[in-house]
Amino acid sequence: MIHGHWLESLGIEGAYDKQDVPPDRFGDFLLQLRDRGYVGANVTVPHKEAAYQLVGRRDPAAEVIGAVNTIWFEGETLCGGNSDAHGFIASLDEYAPGWDVAGASAVVLGAGGAAHAAAFALHARGVAIAVVNRTMDRARQLATRFGDGVSAHPLWELPALLARADLLANCTSLGMVGQPPLAVDLTPLKRTAVVCDAVYVPLETGLLSGAAARGHRIVDGLGMLLHQAGYGFHKWFGAMPDVTPELRSLIEADIHAKTRKA
Repeated sequence: MIHGHWLESLGIEGAYDKQDVPPDRFGDFLLQLRDRGYVGANVTVPHKEAAYQLVGRRDPAAEVIGAVNTIWFEGETLCGGNSDAHGFIASLDEYAPGWDVAGASAVVLGAGGAAHAAAFALHARGVAIAVVNRTMDRARQLATRFGDGVSAHPLWELPALLARADLLANCTSLGMVGQPPLAVDLTPLKRTAVVCDAVYVPLETGLLSGAAARGHRIVDGLGMLLHQAGYGFHKWFGAMPDVTPELRSLIEADIHAKTRKA
């Protein structure tokens, strides 16, 4: 829906569709992408690490994160990037301007792909990042990937970390439709802190609802989805699409409809 909207509004002939590619065929499919008529692709689980290995050139985010989710061509070179980092920071900038105060610190919940993307974007802004995860080994692996300014912490340290945080980012799937809720006591979090959630189904998770009730500025996961999509669209079609209120309303309506069915 997102890319179809942009193609139509910009008058570009093209289409964005889905292909179900088994892992044992992924390499051939990707290397024959142009022969199949594609100018690029998004890559999702379980192919992101394989795509990282197969592309000829990577953007800085993909290089550090270790996963590729966007493919495009530069001349004859197959290039790969990670659009989630762009989507995460662009959404924060749009919906919570001024969040990155001087000497800002952030708490990132989770240690998977979304957490890596958030850490990359925040680290590039000079934000001190505390990664909190149920499994400490994974949190340490993430922190080690980025080095100075990123630290790993167990769940029991969360209250003390929240008291110093300017940003709390949920980068787990908890709170998503069909998943358990995210149980976080926001009491220690200072009222000026921004709370964001990478989950966008539902649009207002329990975390965001609780944060809004306390007076925090909140940022849902839809902005991240829209802005990361714009990164790929620009690479493929050469035009930078706008994330307009009209587009957001279109996608919100679809999410609400699917949430009601769920």
